Amino acid sequence: MGGTILEVKNLSVTLDSEEILRDISFSVKKGEALAIIGPNGAGKTVLFRALLGLVPYKGEIRWQNNIQIGYVPQKFFIDRSTPLTVREFFLLKCSNFWFPPKNFKKHLGHELTLVGLPEVILKKPISELSGGQVQRVLISWAMLNHPDVLLFDEPTSGIDVGAEETIYNLIHRLQDERGTTVLLISHDLGVVYRYAGSVLCINKQLVCYGNPQEVLSPQELTKLYGEGRFYHHLENRT
Repeated sequence: MGGTILEVKNLSVTLDSEEILRDISFSVKKGEALAIIGPNGAGKTVLFRALLGLVPYKGEIRWQNNIQIGYVPQKFFIDRSTPLTVREFFLLKCSNFWFPPKNFKKHLGHELTLVGLPEVILKKPISELSGGQVQRVLISWAMLNHPDVLLFDEPTSGIDVGAEETIYNLIHRLQDERGTTVLLISHDLGVVYRYAGSVLCINKQLVCYGNPQEVLSPQELTKLYGEGRFYHHLENRT
């Protein structure tokens, strides 16, 4: 594991006169997997948007120089009248839409295989895909150029339970084989214990931060979620 790839100090975000995040500080090392957890409305997605420079903020966000970032949103709405195939959707990422590199199809087929999609799906209109298929396509899209950092906002949203393991194993594989740094928003504490080296617990402000096995005590989880809302997750702890 290398040096620090991201450092956040005293981050605060206010949108439409409402304070969404207040005084959040944390850092991420190269190759690390950081899970972000918290109740609905805690500001987790807004945190990602701030890290991507999509919303105004106060404080400091320092990324390592010259890094590429991939982002998988929780939701991606597609107009059913959009005349775009999956292949054309991926071609939008090429510098030349009409004349992609010769190895593009082979490379794309490999990335699709990693998320459990057949290459034949490239011919389908993207508007005809199921929610789970769209989510897998978005993960492949984010991985395509082998970014240094991947931001996943609940990556298994809309995916059936049997496929969740494939996605999380893929995330772990990206770390091992490509040295990818992963920031992951999740509601599943079992996933946090199993795949994350560090956890950031927020509810508009920082509640706890550190190794999941050390900081996710019943007391801290009660502070984060409220009494009795987390105990069903603890049996997944490994």
